[in-house]
Parts: sequence; C-alpha cells; structure tokens
Amino acid sequence: MKVLLCSLLMAATLTSCTKADEAVNIQRLNQEFISAWNNKDSGKITGFLAEDVSFVQGSAHWKGKGEVAQKWVNETMPTISGLKTSVVSSTTDANTAYEAGTFSVDVLPAGPNQPRGFGEGNYIFLWKKGADNAWKLSYAQLEDLPVQRRN
Repeated sequence: MKVLLCSLLMAATLTSCTKADEAVNIQRLNQEFISAWNNKDSGKITGFLAEDVSFVQGSAHWKGKGEVAQKWVNETMPTISGLKTSVVSSTTDANTAYEAGTFSVDVLPAGPNQPRGFGEGNYIFLWKKGADNAWKLSYAQLEDLPVQRRN
C-alpha cells in the first residue's frame, strides 16, 4: 500500500512538473513584445511574428509576416508610444497561448504644432509554438476607440 501511494504521489508530481514546463508564461512573452514595441525595436517585433501571422483591426485584415510587419509594425510604430495593457483573460497549453484585454497608448503628433492624442481599445494576441519550439505571434486583433486629444 505504501509503495502504491508513493508511486501515485511521484507520478502526480512528475505529471504536474511536465505540464508546467510545456506551457509558456504568456504574461512574460507579451511583456517582451510590448517592451520591444515601446523601445521601437521593429526587428525584434518582426522576429516575434509567425510566417503566417494574421492581423485584424477594424476593416484592415493583413496576412503574412511581410505584410503585417510593413503595414502594422513599420507604419504604426513611429506614430505611438507608451503602449500599456491590462489583461482581462489569458490561458496557455503546450502549443498555444492567448492574452486578451485592454490597451492604452500615446498617439504622437502628426506634425509640428499638432496635438498629442490618447488611444485605447481592446486586444487579443494568440501565440503558437513552432516546430522549433519558438513561440510566435500567430494572430493579433486590435479594436480601438477614436483617438482623444490630450490637453
């Protein structure tokens, strides 16, 4: 009986360790992404993108690493700063992870003597583990409210 209980305890311990090791820390992964964005590191951001990444924001739907990098990352990054997120929901398993919540961002002036703005909205990031065990952003969706003028 003792041997059976010890075996079950050992199996439960090993199983829980294995599951924890297989799942990614989604909060850490998203913080790395946001940090790279706030540091204007477009190369690092592009490196996070899966080859078949999809991006959706309003009527904009872009697919593929090249298109998403050009139209979202390269064109948007110079216009905003101070990206912050507030997580509402997240989960992970061995091969996928997602995080959803709200975001806020400072919108930089479009030109001299133009006002700064403040943007906010909802987001979802879906990450997938590749065959090389690297986690890549597979899907990003942003739904934002109209930009508000900063006083």
